[in-house]
Amino acid sequence: MISEKMAKAINEQINKEIYSAYLYVGMAAYAGGLGLGGIANWFQLQAKEELGHAQKFMHYLSEQGSDLVLKAIAAPDQKFTSVAATFDKTLEHEKEVTASIRDLVTLAKKETDYATEIFLQWFVTEQIEEEVSVSDIIQKLAIGGKMGNSLLMLDKTLGLRK
Repeated sequence: MISEKMAKAINEQINKEIYSAYLYVGMAAYAGGLGLGGIANWFQLQAKEELGHAQKFMHYLSEQGSDLVLKAIAAPDQKFTSVAATFDKTLEHEKEVTASIRDLVTLAKKETDYATEIFLQWFVTEQIEEEVSVSDIIQKLAIGGKMGNSLLMLDKTLGLRK
């Protein structure tokens, strides 16, 4: 059984994970509207992954005998100036999620909640992968250019993600 404080923090994280999915669905729609189906695919799969993260947290709450407390999901900003800007926003957002996961780990340590601390290690590793993946895309955009053939090649590559 986890503490009420830890359950509340995990419920807040669930909200953040669902918000992440909502944000990425919007980015997918933006890319799709530009005719960049591969980039839209990447963001759609990212959204699906974020919902999976939320479900992991929900399952953990249930296993620990805590209640799921759903809250309203804020509408993300849907005004993007470029594909590069969507990935810059993605990296910024993932860094915020990383900080939030780190705060959960800190709380688990403070409460000597070893089970939750161990559970959260998967998310710590996942956030490293998330940031590296997006940083790699940003680097490719910087090297190849943010328009023209380079963007089309990136679109094709990201369309291969399954």
